[in-house]
Order: sequence, then structure tokens, then C-alpha cells
Amino acid sequence: MAESLKKHETCFNGVVACLVRGIADNCSKDALRTSTNSVVDMKNAHTQNEEYLKLMRKLDLEIHEVPVDHNLPDCCFIEDTAVVQAGVAFICRPAMESRRPELSEVIKVLRSSLGVKIVEMNDDDAIIEGGDVLFTGREFFVGLTSRTNMAGINQLSMAFPDYRVTPIEMSNDYLHLKSCTTMAGPDVVVIANSKDGISVKKQMMEKAVHVYRYLTIPDAKAANCLYINGTLIHCSQDEYPESYKVYQKEFPDCPKLTLPNSEFEKIDGAFTCRSILISSDCSLLS
Repeated sequence: MAESLKKHETCFNGVVACLVRGIADNCSKDALRTSTNSVVDMKNAHTQNEEYLKLMRKLDLEIHEVPVDHNLPDCCFIEDTAVVQAGVAFICRPAMESRRPELSEVIKVLRSSLGVKIVEMNDDDAIIEGGDVLFTGREFFVGLTSRTNMAGINQLSMAFPDYRVTPIEMSNDYLHLKSCTTMAGPDVVVIANSKDGISVKKQMMEKAVHVYRYLTIPDAKAANCLYINGTLIHCSQDEYPESYKVYQKEFPDCPKLTLPNSEFEKIDGAFTCRSILISSDCSLLS
């Protein structure tokens, strides 16, 4: 029990590093997106990304940058390429073939800089993206979406045999599970106040092996947040004022930082999408 609690706390309060990747020049034009009318302001996107990196440094994280590939327009959304926990880097297989070349450079950095065990999938029918994988520190919940199938979930389960892995059924209204839910701290789940969000909450409450606190956020896109070493990073007041108020009210004693994300939202990107967080139990830095 003590060892399990230690691992749980390390997931949230023992983050020592993160993997990130820069923005490809063709991101605005060629990145995958659900809204074909969206136009990314690249200058503003770079500014927002610099703010993101600055925040990671402020939190004393060691930043490992995977070289940007300007032929891979979605490469800045590095979260989808790997799930890293407990000294294991599980390499995902994105649903869209155009994204699969992103994996090779990520694997190189994981192996050379962090020394984690690399686990690659052995089922050609399996697809899974990191944006569908929610790790609570105690167990995994994985969205069954257009980007992740049951074969992919089974591969993840084999890579992390010490943790329960639970599929969560979703509609096509959201790209990934973490498009509508994330962890806002140890045992605290933030969920969008939407049809899918309500369904996700119901499934998690029925299937979870642990008890969590669930917090509903009025704006779906504001339900994606980051919790790193005691600090909560969430939406800005300018972008989502009502959700901002909820975060401020519900976490009065927790240090909070806000970030803009407007340009990345245009191409279905959220806060968690642009990094892979590395805990001390995974890293050579510990």
C-alpha cells in the first residue's frame, strides 16, 4: 500500500522532465483538424508555445526537445506518440498514417536522454494515441475513439501489467478522451459539462477501482489542464471566463497558472498535447 501511494504521488508531484517538439512550418496549412475553416496565426502560435516552454522551465522541469520535422505538420502534438510511466515508454501507433513517421525521433530521445524501457506494439491492427490515455496515478482510462481501438488498448494493458486499464466508450464529438477530461491533481478529475463528459464520468464512476473527486467545467475545451508538482495549469480568463472562475473557486489553496491556447485549439490541440511529462521513477535525471 505504501509503495502504491508513493508511485501515485510521484506521478503528480515528482515530475522532473518533459519531452516537447517544435511547430512545423506547414502546421497551419497541413495539420489535421476537425474544423476545415480554422486558420492558424503562426506568429501567435509560436508566441503561445514559447509561453508554454517558459512555464515548464518555471516549474523547474528539464526540457528535452525532439527535433522538429517540417514535413510532419502535427509533430508538435507529441503526447500522441508515447505513454511514459513507471520506467516504461509505450510507443503508440497514431490512427492516421501521416503521423506515424513522428515516432522514430521520439524513440531516439526517450532512449538516449531518459534511458527508459521502450515497448513497441506487436499487433498491426492496433491503433492508439496518447491523447486517449488518462493516467490517474492509480489506473489507466482509455478512450475508444476514432483514434484508438480495443486492440491498441490491449497493447497498452500488456505494457503496464501492474495497472488496471479500462476502456471508456465515446462518441465522435470529441477527438480524444482528454479532449473532455484530465487530472487536476491527485484523485481529482476535471470533466466537461457535455453529453460525452457526463457519459465519461458515469463510466469512470462505475468502473474505477479507486474513488475520485469529479469537477465539472462549463466549457468543454477548458477541461484539459495540467497538474505538475503541486501547480495547476488551466485556461486563461480571456478565453474561458466561466471555467476560469470554477478553477479559481474550487482550488483556492493550490498554486495556479494560466496559459493561452487559442491557436492550437484551431487544430484540435490542448495543453496536454504538447508535452510528455516524465516522473522521477522514469528518468535518468532522478
